[in-house]
Amino acid sequence: MKKTIQTDQAPAAIGPYSQAVQAGDWLFVSGQIPIDPTSGSLVAGSAAEQARYCLDNLKAILDSSDYALTDVVKVTLFIADMDEFGSINEIYATYFQKDPPARACVEVARLPKDFAVEIEAIAYRPSY
Repeated sequence: MKKTIQTDQAPAAIGPYSQAVQAGDWLFVSGQIPIDPTSGSLVAGSAAEQARYCLDNLKAILDSSDYALTDVVKVTLFIADMDEFGSINEIYATYFQKDPPARACVEVARLPKDFAVEIEAIAYRPSY
């Protein structure tokens, strides 16, 4: 069974995609960029500040789907400047303190709206 996820607690999709898609016990969360879901405004600031917004948006989508950060099994970080990895990683570590998920981090040439970071995730929660 496939179910698309939409919540007003995270920024609306800005293209032809869903915030997340649940397929069975799996949840695939689209890349989150630093947009304030309340105002819809783009968040300026350091890469670390932008990462915090990305992770808050990711968490909001998980929460709306009855998943938690502890259900996340894989994260991909897309960052515009690998020199910012340390500061982004410090923020990231506060969200995944115990049994962190597998992760990839890729420096990219450009991100939507010229943000410094975008974060996507895959979560798994078995239905018993």
